[in-house]
Amino acid sequence: MPKAAVLPNAKLIAAATNITQAGYRINHEDCMYNCLPLYHSTGLMLGLCGAIHVGASSFIKRKFSASSFWTDAHKYNTTAFVYIGELCRYLDNQEPSEAEKNNPIKSMVGNGLRPDVWDSFKDRFDVDRIIEIYGASEGNALFMNLFNKNKTIGMTSADVALLEYDVAEDEILKNEDGYCKKISNHEPGLLAIEIGPNAVFNGYTDKDASEKKILRNVFKDGDAWFNTGDLIKTVDVGFAFGKEHYQFVDRVGDTFRWRSENVSTNEVGEILNGFTDVNMSNVYGVQVPGCEGRAGMAAFSLEDFGSFDWQEFSQYVESNLPKYARPVFIRIIQEMDTTGTFKLKKNELRDESFDLNKVSDIVYCLKPSSNTYELLDQDWLNKINSCEAGY
Repeated sequence: MPKAAVLPNAKLIAAATNITQAGYRINHEDCMYNCLPLYHSTGLMLGLCGAIHVGASSFIKRKFSASSFWTDAHKYNTTAFVYIGELCRYLDNQEPSEAEKNNPIKSMVGNGLRPDVWDSFKDRFDVDRIIEIYGASEGNALFMNLFNKNKTIGMTSADVALLEYDVAEDEILKNEDGYCKKISNHEPGLLAIEIGPNAVFNGYTDKDASEKKILRNVFKDGDAWFNTGDLIKTVDVGFAFGKEHYQFVDRVGDTFRWRSENVSTNEVGEILNGFTDVNMSNVYGVQVPGCEGRAGMAAFSLEDFGSFDWQEFSQYVESNLPKYARPVFIRIIQEMDTTGTFKLKKNELRDESFDLNKVSDIVYCLKPSSNTYELLDQDWLNKINSCEAGY
């Protein structure tokens, strides 16, 4: 459940100042499109407070609508847009329309715009500035794509470290002296942010909950770091004044281990979404009896199930994903379930897994000796549950 984060007014003002001056670059003559819930920091801090800070107008819509978005943008001349990545995916999945042409949006600030959507969205809708940020309501630092580079959360002024992390064991790796080890290349690592005078950790109203987010004695006795719970990696964005740039990879709990390899649900999802008939897939790991780790499973909806080409899809998966990252199970669901801030819900899907006694949807699977998805029936499920399937 969400926890009550302590949010000093100074932090809110600082965020609004940075976002408007370095992010949107808007003033009192602009109008912002805001269709995000104002109980969430993105809609409130990046959206409403940013507009108030510079005296800009704000068009606030109670509920996001992909079909009316560009019509609204023209009608209210919204020059800025506060976004969540999935909103951009919904818009990019829409059929081209006259309303999207010559639209007034010139800059947008938000988070969660995945690399597989970035180029398509920016080019199709001719947006000059996409300023992806990374932060947390309770966090002690802000990353921002100040230089308007592609596919990056940008940089930060805080002292940060990417820690070596064992996904399978859900633990931070340490050296012989008991201190954490830093990632030495562009591989994903657990993001930790040092707590100090210029990076204050306000935490939650619950002191115990706050303490659980603090890593102590990380590199030396007595130091303290905020544990973001996110896997991040460095990326080469070209000339950037020597500033290290970063890219979000996955939440720690959303990465699983299969065949002794770490698998990012976000990265697999991006590949699956590249298939013509898959608009948005929800990827997660599920336990298979008698097997170490978790096997990949994906859920997505189809407009026309009867015309879906499973042979072509299987070939696409085989060509674009290494064997360990290919979803073993595919669940066809009626409708994608998301949170109020458009994040994909995984818990119920993960709990129901591929159990045909719990799932009323159609499930397909990859058998160990095959590269083609086949319908999962009770006989094969019995073999899986009795550890005779060969996974």
